[in-house]
Amino acid sequence: GAETVKRAVQLDVACRFQESLVCYQEGIDLLLQVVKATTDEAKKQRYRQKIKEYMTRAEDIKKHIEKEKQDGKYHKQIRIEENATGFGYEKLFHEYLTEIVSEVWVEDPYIRQVHQASRHLLYNFLRFCEMLVKGPCKVKTIHLLTSYDEGSGRSQQMTALEEIKQSLSNYGVTLHIDFSSSIHDREIRFNNGWMIKIGRGLDYFKKPQGRFSIGYCDFDLRPCHETTVDVFHTKHTKKM
Repeated sequence: GAETVKRAVQLDVACRFQESLVCYQEGIDLLLQVVKATTDEAKKQRYRQKIKEYMTRAEDIKKHIEKEKQDGKYHKQIRIEENATGFGYEKLFHEYLTEIVSEVWVEDPYIRQVHQASRHLLYNFLRFCEMLVKGPCKVKTIHLLTSYDEGSGRSQQMTALEEIKQSLSNYGVTLHIDFSSSIHDREIRFNNGWMIKIGRGLDYFKKPQGRFSIGYCDFDLRPCHETTVDVFHTKHTKKM
């Protein structure tokens, strides 16, 4: 527990409050286990005093983070390294998809077939939609802003998006699709105030080695391209 708390203090001093809070919470849990296993009353008392101090600081950090959210100043950055695994959509978005989320905006110019790269970006969007349907949020409306596929791929893109739209409607979710030739930003917004910007959009996974290779179905096991994820919290989520 001592090393974890030491790391929490270092992150705290560096003003990396979100990471610091996680370490404080882990450290407190470990110290509580130590207290239970200790028979020396003097040591117990010292541990309890330290736990009290760390709990007070953790509460102060929580309040600070909450104020940043309310002021629209919250910002968290996640760096996904080249070939890193464990960054499936559920892992990346779960803490922001609270039960009150009912509306989602997706801006990504490449929700289409890119034949040259053999990537099925439409399947990425479909998997993202599946995550929303599974909850715990109660999404009723998804807004997609993307660009048209070029040339002969357009009809295939339209057919696929229409199929996704129809399938979502079976789950009580309405998909609104709009197209823009000038869109270049990639961002995802939830109506609880969270905004997530991924450098590569939803397409940060590497192509699987084969259709029967580990990671083909489970994105948590799929190696990633290097990218940066920026998470913001705003008072009011802007609409398209």
